[in-house]
Amino acid sequence: MALNCSTRVLPCPLHVSASKPTRSRSSPPEQMTSRIQKHAARRLSFDLDASKAKRLAACKKFMRLESEMIIMRQRAGDSGVKVARMRSKLIDALLTKLFAHCLNIYRRSHEDSEITVALIALGGYGRTELAPFSDIDLMFLYPTGIKAKKIRDLQQTMTDEILYILWDLGLKVGHSSRSVEEAFAEARSDIQTMTALLEARFITGDEHLYRSFSEAYRTFYLKDNPKAYIAKRLDDQATRRGRFGNTVFLQEPDIKRGVGGLRDFQNALWMAQVRLGTKTAEDLNANNYLHKNELRDFVRGYDYLLRVRNTLHYLSKRPNDLLNLEMQPKVAYQMGFKHRELLTRVEQFMRIYYGHAQNIYRISKLLEHRLALTALDAEDRKLSFREVIRARRMDRTKMVDGFVLRGRELAYENKKVFEEDPRRLIRIFRHAQVLNASLDFDLESLIRESLPSISQEVISSSEASRAFRSILQTPGQVYPVLFQMHELGVLGRIIPEWERLTCLVQHEFYHRYTADIHTLNTIRELDLVFTSSEPIFQKYREALRHTEHPDLLYLVLLLHDIGKADGIKNHAEAGARIAEQILARLKIDPSIREIVQYVIKNHLLMARFWQKYDLDDPETAKFFARQTENSTHLRFLYVHTFCDARGTASSLWNSYKDTLHTTLFRTTLEALTLGPEVDRRHAEQREMIRKELIARQIPDISEEEIAAHFQLLPERYFIHTDIDEIALHLKMVNDLLKTINQTDTLGALQPVIDWKDDLDRGFTVVNVVTWDRAGLFYKLAGALSVSGLSILSAKVVSRSDHIAIDTFYVVEPGRGLVQSRAAMEKFQRTVDQALVDHIDLYPEIQAQSKKLDSSLLRSTDNPLQSTFPATVDVYHELSLKRTIIEVQSPDHLGLLYLLANSIFDHGFDISFARINTERGVAIDTFYIENVDRNESGIDTAKLMELRESLAQIITREPQETVHF
Repeated sequence: MALNCSTRVLPCPLHVSASKPTRSRSSPPEQMTSRIQKHAARRLSFDLDASKAKRLAACKKFMRLESEMIIMRQRAGDSGVKVARMRSKLIDALLTKLFAHCLNIYRRSHEDSEITVALIALGGYGRTELAPFSDIDLMFLYPTGIKAKKIRDLQQTMTDEILYILWDLGLKVGHSSRSVEEAFAEARSDIQTMTALLEARFITGDEHLYRSFSEAYRTFYLKDNPKAYIAKRLDDQATRRGRFGNTVFLQEPDIKRGVGGLRDFQNALWMAQVRLGTKTAEDLNANNYLHKNELRDFVRGYDYLLRVRNTLHYLSKRPNDLLNLEMQPKVAYQMGFKHRELLTRVEQFMRIYYGHAQNIYRISKLLEHRLALTALDAEDRKLSFREVIRARRMDRTKMVDGFVLRGRELAYENKKVFEEDPRRLIRIFRHAQVLNASLDFDLESLIRESLPSISQEVISSSEASRAFRSILQTPGQVYPVLFQMHELGVLGRIIPEWERLTCLVQHEFYHRYTADIHTLNTIRELDLVFTSSEPIFQKYREALRHTEHPDLLYLVLLLHDIGKADGIKNHAEAGARIAEQILARLKIDPSIREIVQYVIKNHLLMARFWQKYDLDDPETAKFFARQTENSTHLRFLYVHTFCDARGTASSLWNSYKDTLHTTLFRTTLEALTLGPEVDRRHAEQREMIRKELIARQIPDISEEEIAAHFQLLPERYFIHTDIDEIALHLKMVNDLLKTINQTDTLGALQPVIDWKDDLDRGFTVVNVVTWDRAGLFYKLAGALSVSGLSILSAKVVSRSDHIAIDTFYVVEPGRGLVQSRAAMEKFQRTVDQALVDHIDLYPEIQAQSKKLDSSLLRSTDNPLQSTFPATVDVYHELSLKRTIIEVQSPDHLGLLYLLANSIFDHGFDISFARINTERGVAIDTFYIENVDRNESGIDTAKLMELRESLAQIITREPQETVHF
């Protein structure tokens, strides 16, 4: 299936130098092969007595010189196929000379031996498509019937004189030794072996043996149940594509195995070879299985991907098929994209790449369909796929608006169906949705050919707008239809602004998909909200149920990133402006447009809010309520944020974030619903908790202690601290006071620590109750770091009698819940060292850091860091009456300790911390206040000094200013 990006992008490789650099004159492949062979004859002719060291040195020199020549051809712009073929012919020439020398050595000691052997290339090497650092797959083929002991000496000589040389040259070689009979037996039992042998190519040795094997193998694969082979290949395709999300548009595509990758092309040819006896894509055209334009796009796409792969191998200096963000700028430059702006260079290159990959995917799917139809024919007669289609069309069951519904598949009645009424190009998708039907391949092809018929007049018609709106107003069934509309290019015709998102790489470190596919993924998540029985979706479905138009969120999600075509920065505001024109064209009611535009403009607001603000503070909910304005906006933002995050990357959403998100939603909804009454409700709730705690009669806890606890703590403590946690804190305070009364001065400094696993949210809660003192937070954070634990978030609260209750939400890296008893014990010891013995923890943090691979610690999954710089922002949030620090930086061991220590050194305490790490990037927020509570207000000069200090910690050049 193909996206419209291919029709817009693909002309580039044909005439734009960025995608196809100007080529210098190069020799035809035959001349290059002949030259390599001549060089091999001159440089690799050995006497029988030549030492292995001498032969290895000659081989190294030959490989170096010839490889340099191939690299020159690659840089000059030679095609991917040509460079891969030269690499294959280079290995052919090397193996031919090594093989000849090997046989001469063997025959010197086995003059009477009549054993023959053929050296055969398999896999990519067999196709003469050997990438620079790919494996070299070899098979030593022997005649059937020769006893193993008779060929053992020959096999050992082959290993010593050929394989060891190849390995010493640094080549990665896969090899097998088979008799003809063994080759057939393995092909029958293993589909991978059968496929590998389809590409068997003679290199040197007994050519007659190879020819007889090749002819027999052709007879075998054409007659030995080709339908079963095709079925297995189709299953393999589906499984492989599923691993890559069934989309070409991953931000970091796998050139070989990904959707639209080289394997899609190869799989199609393998199926065709087994079914039809063809070898090349040109053969499929000759047999009417590929149209001329399909052949052109198929072959050009494959060649382009081969060239990208060759470039990636050369740059990586290893067998690398993952075109990740780090390598994309380098590959783009080598492919001829020279724009001075790195991101522009990458975007231009990746659009071309996606266009070619999507053509491979589309045409391979077409071939799979056509070959699968042929494979269903009767055993005694071979029909073409067109004959099968024609026969199936005779079995009509129902007519719908000029289309034929047969079972669950829609086909066209005649090829002029869209000429007669172009609006059918939109209505067909509504029919498919209502009938729960798919479109047959011929209908899909006709839709692509008919795209120019979607004129401005069609787009502006009430009927087209109504059909499109109806698609978006069918909860639970929207994603499949929109995805197919996008694949076939219709969505970009209805909404021209959408086209600019197609194939657009998003240079944000947490995105896995291109902008268009990300958007569609968010719509898939909304389908699940409406239909899934999984518990996580139910509360979001309930939130939407209380809005007047729950399905309106489909339109919001479709347009929420429409502004990204002009850049990531301020894309939400730009998207709201662009959406205004689109909504008018779609004839959306003005009262509804306001909701859509509000959510688009503010779609990042809610996640940013709970990532940095203290949700226990009652002022936070009031602040957010003022920004959302009403419960409708809030409900749409709530569900939108959930779908947006899950549509970005599967790992981006977890139970911890879901808890924060839902807490903000519920407290804000309460603030919007109750208004001024919310404070009274909180007071009533607090009093109920106090009475219940008294009624519990907690051992050793008097009613007076409970009363004191409630009097000595701020109101925000009681908002989201549940009664069991309050009871725990009461016991811990009681234990601390007992210790203070029963021990000496040093013993009184030891904290009381409690560990509790939160199974539902996948983290461990560490409560620390101790005598409050300056720098407590950074010392506790340092102790957790030394113990090898990661902090997700922290709550810091102090009673007015100077007892601190600090709560840390932590995980054991790679495992979630803290299961290591050693880590817990180390934390206890380290806390005692820091709080009682006043030992500086930083030297130990540094020592641990040095034990780790510094490149791993400092690397992030955001190689294009220009879009995510290290920053420090310090500001007063007047609505909350808080001074806030926001830090984003590449994460590393001890970062939090350094930040918190600097905050303390500048005369501030941390009253709240939200710690977040995404793919190697730390995003931390701190509320700070004066260590000296007698000081009124925070000194601006001190804040400036603090910001400079924090900036030096994360990056040596300060990036932001202080805002007041």
